[in-house]
Amino acid sequence: MSDAIAGLIYHVLGYRKEVVMQNLLIAFPEKTEKERIQIAKAFYLNFTDTFIETIKLLSISEKGLRKRFSSNIEVVDAFYDQGVDVQLEAGHFFNWEFINLGVSKYGKFPFVGVYMPVSNKAVNRIMMQLRSRYGTILIPATDFRNKFREYAKDRYSLGLAADQNPGNPANAHWVYFFNRLTPFVTGPEKGAKLNNIPVIFANFYKKKRGYYHIQFEVITTEPRTFEEGKLTQVFASYVEKAIKQIPDNYLWSHKRWKWEFDEEKYGDRVIK
Repeated sequence: MSDAIAGLIYHVLGYRKEVVMQNLLIAFPEKTEKERIQIAKAFYLNFTDTFIETIKLLSISEKGLRKRFSSNIEVVDAFYDQGVDVQLEAGHFFNWEFINLGVSKYGKFPFVGVYMPVSNKAVNRIMMQLRSRYGTILIPATDFRNKFREYAKDRYSLGLAADQNPGNPANAHWVYFFNRLTPFVTGPEKGAKLNNIPVIFANFYKKKRGYYHIQFEVITTEPRTFEEGKLTQVFASYVEKAIKQIPDNYLWSHKRWKWEFDEEKYGDRVIK
């Protein structure tokens, strides 16, 4: 089913195809057009796999999840044993719904996930049911600052897609991402420094179709030692490295280079 839908989206509907191909050209100018097309086709298959898998995850058994999810969760759990909360940062990799369930099910921490509410109330209710199935505490991105205070008093691991596009590029950290100055939101770095908690990079990817692994790597246990913007810069380098390893594993339909750099407007926001 996913094969058929991916073919339809790529060859017939062309859903965001122009955005995908432009993103790939920016990220991989050294590759041939044929190579970028191969990445794009694999991306669309991952994209539709995620859609189909999300439906299946509504009814997947615990045995089925355990069979299809693996991780080095002990890296995160070690901080729980030390009495230290953590901030998990990831890029827009596939399949985030699998990862949400796996981390909340098998990790020791109460897992706090930030989500963007869906405008359709029925669909939003279904997604909330899915994402909270194994105890994930869901906080809407639209009211994160107020809601998170309720949970920050207790133990938590906070999961963030930290490669979001900023609403206002003038307030962003501009760092080099695939050799192009790119704005990143400042919230994840500010939060890590405010709470002075370890920052862990979460790199998740498909081992084979329907099977996923998440690899945790500690970026720092002392975020306050980083100068402004430097922690964001390091995170961006982790995301770039992960993408280069598995190019089709990133959400290329996401407008990562939505904002063009303007020296006059954003020059003072560049992290060197």
